[in-house]
Amino acid sequence: MIARRPGVPRRDSPHRPDDRRRTFPQLAPRSGDESFAASWWGNAWVDALEDTALDPARLARGRAYAGRGQVDAITVTPGRVTAYVHGSRPRPYRADIRLRTLGDEDWDRLLDTAAARPDHIAALLDKDVPHALANAADLLPAPGDLIPDCSCPDDGFPCKHAAALCYQTARILDEDPFVLFLMRGRGEQEILAELTRRNATRSAAERAAAGRATAERTAAAGAGRAASGAQTPGTTGAPPALAAVPAREALAPRTLPPLPPPLPVPQHPGRPPVYPQAPGAPDPLALDLLAAEAAARAHTTLTTGRDPIAGLTPWQDAVRLAAAHPGSGLTASTRALYTALARATGRTPTDLARAVAAWRQGGLAGLAVLEEEWDPPAGPFDRARPALAAADFPGFRPRRNRLSTSSLQLRLGRDGLWYGYESDPGRDDWWPRGTPDADPVGALAALLGR
Repeated sequence: MIARRPGVPRRDSPHRPDDRRRTFPQLAPRSGDESFAASWWGNAWVDALEDTALDPARLARGRAYAGRGQVDAITVTPGRVTAYVHGSRPRPYRADIRLRTLGDEDWDRLLDTAAARPDHIAALLDKDVPHALANAADLLPAPGDLIPDCSCPDDGFPCKHAAALCYQTARILDEDPFVLFLMRGRGEQEILAELTRRNATRSAAERAAAGRATAERTAAAGAGRAASGAQTPGTTGAPPALAAVPAREALAPRTLPPLPPPLPVPQHPGRPPVYPQAPGAPDPLALDLLAAEAAARAHTTLTTGRDPIAGLTPWQDAVRLAAAHPGSGLTASTRALYTALARATGRTPTDLARAVAAWRQGGLAGLAVLEEEWDPPAGPFDRARPALAAADFPGFRPRRNRLSTSSLQLRLGRDGLWYGYESDPGRDDWWPRGTPDADPVGALAALLGR
């Protein structure tokens, strides 16, 4: 018999194909000095990174990157967490965090522990992780378990991009601890199905044992009554009469009670189910995209009374859809999404990727800044160059609503905000970067990561 490697699932494991891959949209920037993790398991994840980091300065830069929302959408698969992280260059870097998956014996021990305690199952369904359950197997990472990797040239352990990814991952773990189980090798639906099976098996065994005990007690009692000649109660006499209602009362007109008030709108839109991939079936990514979009639009309509995308053009809507998913090149399915959306709108995937960066920078206003040049009135634009020179940023050349050097650019939007752009020196290839600001010096500082 050939033994399986630890962490490799059985071929007959009852899980859906997409249950072992989850992608989370880009998280919004944090406000204030709040910690990245609120749960005890989220803090354990952060501690596993910080306890083995070799350079506190890189950790601090990573915390700053994560706090400013420079980590794109995060994809979690067994043993790996991946995202693109925006650093000091126009192109983002791909960062990975790897960790060991659990073997079959570890999973059996963990699932048996959960199935033996109904309160453990209830806690998991309530997005909580009991300490006893985490201790049943090496569910939480220990110092040295997290292995960072990044496409940047920095050989730090970890570099600031991988550290930023790790800090943002702690926020995801706070919201959904099943992500921790997915990192260790199994998806949420697979775990819940296995817990249901084990709980049913345990309940059936307990009922069978109770039935045998009852049968033995009944047989013993019957034998005792037979020996004493006693009559079994309840075997003589007519059955009790059933309660009746006069037809006149049943058919009499009556007023129905008022309907109950509507249920409160949930705080967040629901997550669509996992769609299987089968020959002849629709594309699971397209189904997931349509279902998630319908849920988000319905939730916004219920809470605000308006459709959030009713006024968008097809191109603006395509950019919005692409911006809600990982950056181009992360997965084959994502590249297919970018290609399909670009083809449908008559653009190239590069045009779409640039527009997505503008949307993530400033939404619809940021996209307008990318695509529209205009002549601003005198005032804020005329005062921008002296303000930049006073802050030791001379050399910006004006053209319409833009101030440029060979590699940096500030664009004034019609909303009165300055938007940062960056290009390789000597190339007219501008990409949105940083956070918009009403002050051109502040927008430039955000562009330079200061």
